[in-house]
Amino acid sequence: MRKQIQPLSQIAPRIAAILLIVSILVSCQLLPSPIAVSSEESIEDTPADETPETPPDLPEIFETSLLNPLDVPHAYTEEVCKYLRNKWNPLNAEPGTVVLAILINNINRGTADLPGSISVQEFKDLMEQLQAQGFEAINSKQLQAFVERNIKIPPRSVVLIQLGNQNVDFFEVLYQGYFEDYGWPVINAWVSDNQTEETLRQDNYLLEQKGFVDHQAGGVSVDATLTDSSAKIVIARELQGSLDGFASTFSKTPTIIVWPNGGFGIRPVDAARQLRFKIGFTANARGPIMYNWVPLANEADPERPDLIPEGPIGDPVMTLPAFPAQDALYAIDLARMIGKEASGYALKNKDIEHKYYEIVCADSYGPMPTP
Repeated sequence: MRKQIQPLSQIAPRIAAILLIVSILVSCQLLPSPIAVSSEESIEDTPADETPETPPDLPEIFETSLLNPLDVPHAYTEEVCKYLRNKWNPLNAEPGTVVLAILINNINRGTADLPGSISVQEFKDLMEQLQAQGFEAINSKQLQAFVERNIKIPPRSVVLIQLGNQNVDFFEVLYQGYFEDYGWPVINAWVSDNQTEETLRQDNYLLEQKGFVDHQAGGVSVDATLTDSSAKIVIARELQGSLDGFASTFSKTPTIIVWPNGGFGIRPVDAARQLRFKIGFTANARGPIMYNWVPLANEADPERPDLIPEGPIGDPVMTLPAFPAQDALYAIDLARMIGKEASGYALKNKDIEHKYYEIVCADSYGPMPTP
């Protein structure tokens, strides 16, 4: 059978339709895709990276003319961001919070003139002035938390340190009333002498359990004085011996070393740190302490030859200053005035320190806590 040929008039429309389809397909290949256009437009519309904001310069450490010119404040917290966060956390101690340490060698309850002692009446006057000036006594745990993390304590705090071993009657007659009336504890620099009577040990253990006597290390020999010239065996005897004595007498580990007879040095401080003591008190009457702020001397003072320079040791927390009870009334006024000055200085620089924290610290440490 012969195949029938279609007329041209019927084929032409089909050819035209095919050519139209091909043309559309070619056009689609040549046009940029909508996704590509959108991407190019977003790149062109994205602004260039902004220049990082420059943090402000932090203020210098607070200084005061109320201190001896050779007694200069030393900071001990190297992490600036951690310091600022602790300083301005509204749950922590407010700026200007001061801690005054007072060393009480002996309270003379008789008529004899004992070296380095104060009378019972002088002791009562001291405690009355502390209370009248708004001071409150704190214990070793509160002190350590404040020094390390600026944990909240009374704005005017005092650490009462009774030197030497005392019997129950001594503490109950002189100190217990202040604990009952105001909640004031006393820190006892206990001497872990192997010759201490067992009755005295047991009585002081019971005082510790009552809560108002907080025993801390005072060495093991009443006549010991540690220096950089002390033999290694002597340093170990006074420090490790204290730890051993506390384990057997009080079933606790002391965190404070009240340097025996006020003597210390680089080697004794290093040894104390290795044994995990957290705080050390000297007999240097320089001023109160604040968070990350300890007044120390970098050089000897000819007018005060008995004060050992602490600055070269490089560990402010292990060489904290303390006033003898005889100078405590002066020290109370000094601490109160320094705290007030420091508070004003901190508030003056609050915005600067907050801005610095926001720019430098917030990404790593989180935003500054708010009330």
